[in-house]
This record gives sequence, C-alpha cells and structure tokens, in this order.
Amino acid sequence: MENVRLGVIGAGNMGGAHARYLLNGEINGAVLTAVLDSSKERAEALRKELGSNVQIFTDEDSFFASGLVDAVLIATPHYFHSPLAIKAFDHQLHVLCEKPAGVYTKQVREMNEAAERSGKVFSMMYNQRTNPLYQKLRNLILTGELGEIRRVNWLITNWYRSQSYYDSGGWRATWEGEGGGVLINQCPHQLDLWQWMTGMMPKRMRAFCYFGKHRDIEVEDDVTAFAEYDNGATAVFVTTTGEAPGTNRLEIAGSRGKVVVENDKLDYWRLRVSEPEFNREYKGGFGAPECWKVEVPIEGKETAHRGITQNFVDAILKGTPLIAPGMEGIKGLELSNAMHLSTWLDDWVEFPINEDLYLKHLQEKAAQSTGKKDKISVVLDVGGTY
Repeated sequence: MENVRLGVIGAGNMGGAHARYLLNGEINGAVLTAVLDSSKERAEALRKELGSNVQIFTDEDSFFASGLVDAVLIATPHYFHSPLAIKAFDHQLHVLCEKPAGVYTKQVREMNEAAERSGKVFSMMYNQRTNPLYQKLRNLILTGELGEIRRVNWLITNWYRSQSYYDSGGWRATWEGEGGGVLINQCPHQLDLWQWMTGMMPKRMRAFCYFGKHRDIEVEDDVTAFAEYDNGATAVFVTTTGEAPGTNRLEIAGSRGKVVVENDKLDYWRLRVSEPEFNREYKGGFGAPECWKVEVPIEGKETAHRGITQNFVDAILKGTPLIAPGMEGIKGLELSNAMHLSTWLDDWVEFPINEDLYLKHLQEKAAQSTGKKDKISVVLDVGGTY
C-alpha cells in the first residue's frame, strides 16, 4: 500500500476540517476518497466543495460496502463513535476516532474488543498529546524526576461557551444527543492527559456536577471533582464553560518538586533532596528543603490534529508506534463517567466504576432529554478549539 485511502464519517464542524486538510494533501501517504454524512443538504454542499475525486455518501451501508477506503476518521456526534468504529473493524478497516471514545465505558469496551479482534490500527484524536509541554511533563513524571506524585490540581475554565453556541444544534448539550456537557465535549483531552501524564488512575472519586448552572442546558456546565490514589496522592479537577476570563493551570507536586503548566509555559521547582529525606534528617524545627527553579528544555512543536492523523497513517504504512492508541480512550472516559455517577449517587465512586449502573442512570437521563432534533444545526468555526 503506497497511500491510505481515507474516508471521513461525519462532515460537520470537526469532520469538515479534517476533510479539508486531507483534500489539500497535508498528510503524507493519505488521500481523501470518500465522505459519509447523514445530511443530504450537507452532502450536496460537500460535492461542490470537495470535487469529483471524493465520493459522497449519505447511506452508511453503501459507504462501508464501497471498497473505496482503507481507513476511516470518525467525527460524528459522540454516541455514534463506538458503533461506527465497530462496524469499520468488522469491515477490516483501520480507525481514527475523534474524542471522546464514546459516551459510556461499557460501549467503549465493546469497541476495544472489536479493535483487538480485527488486528487493525486504532487511534484516538488526542491531539493534545502532541504538545511538547505535556510530553515533557509526562517524561518528568514517568522517569521519576518529580518523585512520587503527591497532588494534582487542574483548573481548566477557559472553555467559555455562550448560549448561542449551545443553540447551534438541537443535539448539543443534551443527554440524548451528546451524553453530557463540559466533561464529554470540552474536557476529554484534559481527562486523557491527566491519566496519560501521571500513569495512574484513581482508586475513588467524589464529584459535584452542576447541570445548567450558567446556561439553559440540561447537562453539566460546572464541575469540581476530588480523587484519591492508592499511593495516598490526591487530585482536584475543576472546569466550567461559564466563566470569562477563564484559566488553564495544571500543578503537579511530587516528593522531589513541583511543576506548573500555565500560559503555554512549564515551570519546574526541584528540591535538592527529596521531601521524605529532608523530613527524616532535618532537626532544626522550622525549615524546608532547598529548592531550585530549573530551566527545562522544551523541544519540538505541537502538531495538533494533523500530527495525530499523520501518525495514524504512518502506523498503517510503516508500523510507527501510535501517539494515542485507541484502546486508551476508555481511561479518560471513565474519569468523566465517574464524575457523573458520583454526582447522581451523591456519594464516592470506586474504580473501576460500575458500568451497568452508570448506563442505567444515563439511559434514564436520555429518556427525559429535551433536545430538539428538528433544530437547524449551524456549522461553526472550530479553528480555535482543541
């Protein structure tokens, strides 16, 4: 295979952006050959925009039976991610899936099993993993440079969304349409990075989700969560779409120092001796370990969505290791599901979460959903999003 024939499924905001850079030849070894979208109106517009070399489909079965694609990039509303990926694997196609991996972990577990059976390349569009800052922080943690993790604090509130954003599509911000709010829509990257950088999942979590606190929506738009780990470490995660100006500040404290990522900058304070060693040997009462602010070299540049797509294509053609293996998508989603479930139960939630109990509550919410399917969807500019 010299080129991977890629088909984009879902050509709305994000899918349309993917289709355009593929069409422009910005991914080496990939050619856009087909697009599937359920909207006949959008399909007609795509025919004019993408040209005669790209086949446009509105029928799912015809798309998969066409033989025109070797791999698919799924960019549909969240509930369709897992079923479409499973269908693609059943047709022996490679899969690159937009975040999140799905809406509930039981669904995603079935997707992972289908991927394993197929033996095909499976990747998630976790483009924040290409950010050199987060790559460096992950390296500091996993190599032991930061010592044992003690505390993680992530304040991520620069997701401001107006009411007009939520009104741009009838499926937006509904249990039936999206399966959640800020956690499932805006925060999948941060939830993925949280577990990816630390290499840890919590043992239990207590969360407080506020539904429609700032906007006329039925899902969460304000969240505070507290997690505990087996080694005694704790984490606090705070997010909302209703604050302006917002903040994106990640602070991770370990036994050998502290790292802060904010304003596209990484600051590292390193202890000359570890805190446990200092505490064990110091006899002077008041005092603290000597601390140095260290300049950490950050190399490379963030390649974002195109970087993940290129890596996916390279994995198919050359066997290049994946930056964001699809099987890992379930981890960040479990953090999101745990926050919902803790709020619904008004109690702590243990990991791994009770997937059947979560699905039961989600289905109850979806059955009462007020989303308007006949509302006209508006195509938004996603250039400034994650």
